[in-house]
Amino acid sequence: MKLHERIDGRLRDFIQAQAMFFVATAPSGPEGHVNLSPKGMGGTFVVLGEHRVAYLDYHGSGAETIAHLKDNGRITLMFCAFQGPPNIVRLHGRGRAVLLTDPEHAELVALFPEAPDRHGVRSVIDVDVHRISDSCGYSVPLMTYAGDRDLLLKWSERKTDADLAAYRRAKNEVSIDGLPAFS
Repeated sequence: MKLHERIDGRLRDFIQAQAMFFVATAPSGPEGHVNLSPKGMGGTFVVLGEHRVAYLDYHGSGAETIAHLKDNGRITLMFCAFQGPPNIVRLHGRGRAVLLTDPEHAELVALFPEAPDRHGVRSVIDVDVHRISDSCGYSVPLMTYAGDRDLLLKWSERKTDADLAAYRRAKNEVSIDGLPAFS
């Protein structure tokens, strides 16, 4: 494992070339569930600086990341090379969820010019990165990228703003451990 002082050119290029990444968060204390979510879709992740990254958070069946960030801010993002030379990059940091009801939301969403659609975005996850590491990735399998799925985008396209607000009330008010997300 190697520690890096910043997200520099080589690391930035590697991170931005990955079609998917993983997000891990957990509630405070010994109880509660650790959450690990795969993320993807081209144009939905950006490196904003040497110690800052962000991604678009679309509506989903849960809101664990948002709830955990409200609780304690801890977050880790992991990028694996499924093609080319083996590599794993982890970004540890403090994050915040900028909800679509926040005045800063539109300003942050504008930082994603290549996002496929912004209608279904419920928050922007903004991460202040304080630890950057990479490791070998020798056991990560080689896999071929066939393309992004469009099911989430098609689902949100069929929803009005009112439909999405009702969905958040029904599915995203609290985490599976009862922590507030959109409540």
